[in-house]
Amino acid sequence: MSNSSHDSGLATVLLERLEQQRLPRALKLKERVDQGEVLAPYDIAFLAEVFADARDVMPLVNKNPQYQDLVARVMHLYKEITEKALENEQNRKA
Repeated sequence: MSNSSHDSGLATVLLERLEQQRLPRALKLKERVDQGEVLAPYDIAFLAEVFADARDVMPLVNKNPQYQDLVARVMHLYKEITEKALENEQNRKA
C-alpha cells in the first residue's frame, strides 16, 4: 500500500469516527456545559482521549491541508467545552 493510499485510508477512518462518535458526543457535552453543568470523570477522560487522537493525527493533517480547517474547528469546539466546564466548576465552588 502506498503512503498516499495509507494516508487516505487513515483519513477516512478518522473522519468517520469524528462524524459518528466524537462530534455527536462533543455537541452533547457542549449543550450540557452551556446549561451550567460540570463534566463527569468519564467526560474528562473522553476529552483527554480526543486530545491524544488530535496529537496523533497532526502529521496526517500537516500532509493533507484540506483537513486543517475541520480539525481546527473541532479543536475549537473542545476548547469551548473545557473552558465553559472550568467556569462552571469554579462557579459551583464559589
